Amino acid sequence: MNILNTTEMEKITGGNAWICLVVAAVIVFLSGVIEGITNPERCNNIETN
Repeated sequence: MNILNTTEMEKITGGNAWICLVVAAVIVFLSGVIEGITNPERCNNIETN
């Protein structure tokens, strides 16, 4: 196993996809919460006319 110094560690890239997925999931969840608060409707939205 090699011991990396600081400059070698800064050159390592990766993990960006997971960060993007987590951020997207948080945005989708929060938008659903905000929509549910501002526009509360029942889940079974069946018209009975």
